[in-house]
Amino acid sequence: MTGEDADRNGRESAVDGGSVAPEQPVGVSDTAVERVVGGWTPREQVELVGIGLTAVLAAVMLAFIGIDWLRDAPGVLGVFGTLAFDRYLAVGVVLDGLLGTNVFRHPFMWRAIATGVLVAIVGPLVGTYLVHRQMALIGETLAHTAFAGVAVGFLFIAVTGWTGSLLFVALVVSVLGALGLQWLAEHTDAYGDVPVAIVLTGSFAVGTLLISWGRDFVAISIDIEDFLFGSLAIVTAEGAQLVAAMSVGVVALVAYNYKQFLFITFDEQAARVARLNVRWYNALLIVMTAVVVVGAMQILGVILVAGLLVIPVAAASQIAHSFRETLFLSILFGQVSVLGGLAFAISASLPPGGSIIVVAIGIYLLAVAASDRSIGGISVH
Repeated sequence: MTGEDADRNGRESAVDGGSVAPEQPVGVSDTAVERVVGGWTPREQVELVGIGLTAVLAAVMLAFIGIDWLRDAPGVLGVFGTLAFDRYLAVGVVLDGLLGTNVFRHPFMWRAIATGVLVAIVGPLVGTYLVHRQMALIGETLAHTAFAGVAVGFLFIAVTGWTGSLLFVALVVSVLGALGLQWLAEHTDAYGDVPVAIVLTGSFAVGTLLISWGRDFVAISIDIEDFLFGSLAIVTAEGAQLVAAMSVGVVALVAYNYKQFLFITFDEQAARVARLNVRWYNALLIVMTAVVVVGAMQILGVILVAGLLVIPVAAASQIAHSFRETLFLSILFGQVSVLGGLAFAISASLPPGGSIIVVAIGIYLLAVAASDRSIGGISVH
């Protein structure tokens, strides 16, 4: 019997009610086919469990921030917020007893951990698009812009007596700087990284000048090191609430515009041909980056904040097989980096920013060692 006869008989038996096994891809073992056909692979299951646990942890932290906010509400809501807040602190006392620590019983530590957990989600989430578009330095630039916003906020509060959030002023200045950076890049003939370098150095220069100048005629109680290297002490209740709102907004925008962001990330020219509003989505991405940077600046500081947007993504890119997997792994690596870094910083009384970045770099080196790719085979896609 020839090969064609066997193939024909096989099709006929299927028509008569038999079954034909699916063709096995060349170079794929029977075990691999069974693992894929049977559902999620073990690796995918581990990743999904990790994402699920991250979502639960984020929900717990969002609930804490919401309850902390409700404490100031009048009537029944305020009473409920106070009772629920006390429950969180009671759980913290139990955790401290089990772990032999003196951390979770303090409200400011809950706010700092909640802020860290949330920025560890949105930082790598936005950073994945930036890294694949070779825009890694945008985060560093907008961090320096946010530092100028902090300086503007301190002077504005000192002169006017305004009682609003300093972080909100930094957010406004950072968003304006992000839009200005995009405008400068679109309206100059310089190389792509020249506007980035100008805005990076210029905004940091403005921030240092404003702080130095302001000290001559107003009392500015600012510790520059806290904003440069990050500090748990500068995470206020208002700051944590702003980070929570920004994080929910960023995740919602990325989920809603996922396909559009993916399109402009890998083929911007094709997106233009398809009449996608590329300028709008570029502006949206850079504004989201500014929002994330301002939130993460509290924990990581101006100098190190870009690391959370880049290093977990770089580690995930070493071992991921798709863009979506890179997205998932970068969030997981970001969580491990932030939680591990905070634990190390608290135990050793060190700045959290440097501790988080050191843990992130350690994860990156492990990913490089575990990767089977050569340097020439690594693709930004």
